[in-house]
Amino acid sequence: MASIILQTMSLAYLLVILTCTASLSSHDEECLALFEFKQTIFHQDPFKGFQKLDSWRNIKSNTSDNGLVSDCCLFEGVVCSNKGHVIGLDLSGSSLSGHINSTSTLFKLVHLQMLNLSTNNFVESQIPSDIACFKELRSLDLSNSGFYGQIPNEISHLKQLSWLDLSGNPLKLQSPGLEYLLKNMTRLENLHLSGVELNSSVPLFLANFSSLRSIKLVGCRLQDEFPPAIFHLPKLKYLSMGHNSNLTGSFPEFHNTTLLEYLNLSSTGFIGIVPESIGNLNHLEVLSLAGCYFSGRIPGSLPNLTQLTFLSLYKNEFSGLVPSLASLSKLTVLALGYNSFEMGRVYDWINKLTTVTSLNLDFMNIHGEILPYLANLTKLSVVSMEGNFIFGRIPSLFMNLTQLTFLDLQSNLLQGQISSSFLNFKSLKVVSISNNNFSGTVGLDSFLGLNKLEVLDLSDNRLSFVTTNYTNKTLPELKFLRLSYCHLKEFPAFLLFQTKIEELFLSENEIEGLIPNWIWNISQETLRVIVLRHNFITGFHEHPNFLPWIRLEAFDLAYNQLQGPLLIPPRTTVVYDVSNNNLTGEIPPLICEVKSLQLLDLSSNKMSGTLPPCLRNLKNSLLVLDLKRNNFHGQMMNICTLGSFLKTIDLSENRFTGQVSKSLGNCTYLEFLSLADNSFEDVFPLWLGTLPKLQVLILRSNKFYGSIQGLSTISSQFLKLRIIDISNNDFSGQLPHKSFQTWKAMKSVYVVESSAMGFQITFDMVLPFQFRYSMTLTNKGVKTEYYEILNIFVAIDLSCNNFEGQIPQSLQDLRGLESLNLSNNHFTGHILPSLGNLKNLESLDLSQNELSGKIPQQLLQLGFLAILNVSFNHLDGRIPEGKQFNTFENSSYICNPGLCGKPLSKKCENSKVSTVLPPARNNEYESLLPSDRMDWMVISLGVGSGLLIGIVIGSNLG
Repeated sequence: MASIILQTMSLAYLLVILTCTASLSSHDEECLALFEFKQTIFHQDPFKGFQKLDSWRNIKSNTSDNGLVSDCCLFEGVVCSNKGHVIGLDLSGSSLSGHINSTSTLFKLVHLQMLNLSTNNFVESQIPSDIACFKELRSLDLSNSGFYGQIPNEISHLKQLSWLDLSGNPLKLQSPGLEYLLKNMTRLENLHLSGVELNSSVPLFLANFSSLRSIKLVGCRLQDEFPPAIFHLPKLKYLSMGHNSNLTGSFPEFHNTTLLEYLNLSSTGFIGIVPESIGNLNHLEVLSLAGCYFSGRIPGSLPNLTQLTFLSLYKNEFSGLVPSLASLSKLTVLALGYNSFEMGRVYDWINKLTTVTSLNLDFMNIHGEILPYLANLTKLSVVSMEGNFIFGRIPSLFMNLTQLTFLDLQSNLLQGQISSSFLNFKSLKVVSISNNNFSGTVGLDSFLGLNKLEVLDLSDNRLSFVTTNYTNKTLPELKFLRLSYCHLKEFPAFLLFQTKIEELFLSENEIEGLIPNWIWNISQETLRVIVLRHNFITGFHEHPNFLPWIRLEAFDLAYNQLQGPLLIPPRTTVVYDVSNNNLTGEIPPLICEVKSLQLLDLSSNKMSGTLPPCLRNLKNSLLVLDLKRNNFHGQMMNICTLGSFLKTIDLSENRFTGQVSKSLGNCTYLEFLSLADNSFEDVFPLWLGTLPKLQVLILRSNKFYGSIQGLSTISSQFLKLRIIDISNNDFSGQLPHKSFQTWKAMKSVYVVESSAMGFQITFDMVLPFQFRYSMTLTNKGVKTEYYEILNIFVAIDLSCNNFEGQIPQSLQDLRGLESLNLSNNHFTGHILPSLGNLKNLESLDLSQNELSGKIPQQLLQLGFLAILNVSFNHLDGRIPEGKQFNTFENSSYICNPGLCGKPLSKKCENSKVSTVLPPARNNEYESLLPSDRMDWMVISLGVGSGLLIGIVIGSNLG
């Protein structure tokens, strides 16, 4: 097949060459061709581009009565050979537009050696295959000129090319691909294809192109391993491969003969260490390794690169201490943030870098007062030190940095008051000092003279923001304003004069009452994000039906006291969260017109009615549907259709009835499903087990009934399930032994760092929205609210049903279990000694069953067990003593007449107490050390001071 394609391409190329040969031109014909080409293009800026073409206007046709064609060799941008042939055409940066196709007279210039149409706007044009007519072409530059579509394979026949630049165009290269395009261009010196969709590996033979001086392949969707020999090309000075996330590779050893001056591998998959031999690159001026996976220590030879002007090691996995870089006296940009450096390095060497204009030291584990060291860097324009442990006050000398445009000191330990000395920063555009310990009262007075200020973030301090009235003449025109946790008592009146606000965060304040009606008029064409969650807002003056901001992407008024019906957001909205309010009425069908909606959270309101069937029309966008704690009723609609992207559905605590909609089987991305506390009446929905990503399933407190034996009939049931709560229903029969064997996610014990379940919703804004899963689980009759669910939490709650028979032996394999509740059923037989294998178990409730026999000594192995309840059974014998069992009180064992020993008052006849564990099996699992466990907030469950269970109280959305 490939040979047929190549034969077809060769035939097409032959036809092009025959056409070109037939149109070989004389000098006059070439000049006429240029003039005719001029007639097919247009100018967008007559004061810029057409100045170059002014000299082309006085031309006469050689067929007219008025004389011959004027000499086009005198035209600006035209170069001719000694024989009068046009060999060069440079129309770059001329603001030209128009349509270039195979009929263009441009292709009559068959002697062209240089063609430069870069930085124009030929947006309706593809590169014609007639480009092959320029068989003598040595330089082709079509960069940033608007050409689109497939790159013609005929370019591969331009064997004389030394310069090829197609970058900055919406071009793509499909079969036969990059290797075919370049294989004949052995004279290449400059290869620039940045932004072209290549979907290819980097050809190995490029390492043999010894003339290469510059390679720019940024953002080309490159893949596979980068050939390391390319680093050793003898003339290579410029190598830029950034923003190719699937391109992998590692550094070779570098020689001191290497001429590299520019090296950019940012946002690629490069890994490994940076070798000490990088110090041999003594010509290197730019080194950008940001967003890769390099690890280990920064090589001690790095300070030898004294020609460096740009150094970015941002967002890697470097460790150890940062060496002194004081020798890099030419640096203008230094970015070391987001690594894993050790605490201990003193950064006093920074004050030697007097040429630095941009400094990024985010999340570097810096402890101490570093700001005084910056006072000497008077050229600084950008300072970012987010997420460190920098303490103290902002020193007065720091205010000498009058060139600052960007200041980010958020998430540190800085303190003191915000003074008017900020007015020294006349050029400041961005101020972010949130999440520190600044205190006192602050108003816009401290920033009134900053006419260029666009971003102001004072959130999460101990500040009280004063909302004194200002006029529009005194205020900077802000784009981003964040005043969360600033003790605001009222909606800031100065916003009335803000016409360019894009993001407005006033959450976690004390704003109460109605929002003034002028809010509907502010920034109507610019506002994209408004977050007012956690206030005491009751509504809006002149309550509209529709939100008026035409570009709105996020509307978050959760945790207020809003009343009345739902406001309809514009079609651009991605996040719509009005949860935890007092909204009433039904969901209006117009909400289904918001086709970009990814998060719809109406939970914890007083809404009612049935769900509009049109919600399923949001299948191409909606990720989160949270309607819990309302009064919705009726049967469950067909929420999911084929192609749905829903990740979480929460319909809990409503009044839904009937069967579970089988349309959920189409939700192949679903991770979280809660239908708890409704009136669903159905058998267990076995078919949910085929959902490949489902991790949390909560069917608690409904009218489900019947056996769940069918769980064992399908081998791929619930492969990723980690939390299941089907308590307080009417399930019956024996538990299926085989089903637990398929719950593979519960068999794993995570040794990685725990994190909250959820995902980011990313769209056109500075900060993505974080959505975290939440739930309630009933334990010992107490509903516990999990505002976050850790990715290592594993729980089973089958309580309050009519299950019978023995507890399945296969439970012993679920080594990740932390909570197991089988209470209030009809289980018989003995407590399984193998439950002692569940070393992660923190809560075990077997109460109110019909279990008999002794409490196994093997349970002493459960070192994390905080809750044990075996009350109301038929157990007998001595209660084990030692370890966690010494913390359990009477309530754990009551109503088992045959039990004796502490903590019960009934003594055992045999006074000898055994605390010896049975011998462990060789393959027995070792539990995690306490230091590897998650952090828990401990709450009492009313069963004694020794009975504890952990929950994590997390942050909210946004």
